[in-house]
Amino acid sequence: MRVYDRNLLGWIVLRAVVLGLLAAYVPVVQGAQDEATARREKALSELQGGNAEARAKGCLVLAEDGKPSDLPPVMAALYDPDETVRRAAEQAVWRIWSRSGDVAADRVFEAGMAQMRDGDLRAAAATFGQVIGMKPEFAEAWNKRATIYFLLGEDDISLRDCDEVLKRNPQHFGVLAGLGQIYLRKGDLPRALDYFERALAINPNMDGVRDSIDAIGKILAEKQKRFI
Repeated sequence: MRVYDRNLLGWIVLRAVVLGLLAAYVPVVQGAQDEATARREKALSELQGGNAEARAKGCLVLAEDGKPSDLPPVMAALYDPDETVRRAAEQAVWRIWSRSGDVAADRVFEAGMAQMRDGDLRAAAATFGQVIGMKPEFAEAWNKRATIYFLLGEDDISLRDCDEVLKRNPQHFGVLAGLGQIYLRKGDLPRALDYFERALAINPNMDGVRDSIDAIGKILAEKQKRFI
């Protein structure tokens, strides 16, 4: 056999091996996807059931595997009569919001979260800006950067990012509460109250927001008395 014939034979064998590996890999990937879909469907079914423990379990599964299309029933569970279910639903909402659907963007997002936890706020703001450049429709990247600007005292920049969040996710109770905090710091109590009430209407489990509403209501009532 000539040299080029041996090389050709080697290439044919290598190609067959690679194709064989790919053929074996596709069913594995498909099987994993089918399994995740089955878990999601079961969790959504449990969320509609009468057993509180099962509903809470369903929320925890959706926290791991849930998609944006699963959010309506999960957010409805924020009003569940059982507190454990409500807390699990809130966790699931945040986890679903924190997945962009793009592996590369999610990796950079997690790097920003680590910087945020470490208190490296300027670096985190830049990292979330990178995520926004990669995936501008990803509302949670805007929200995290808005939070950082608020923590840095740059309220007007934070407000602009908050507006971007609401354009993409009008139900984002976190950013509504954040807007309430900004206007509270600005001394605009009626506007702060409005945003706090809007946040609580979506997620009634925000005890700090409820406390802020009560405090602002008392202050405004006292002011009203002075003008009577």
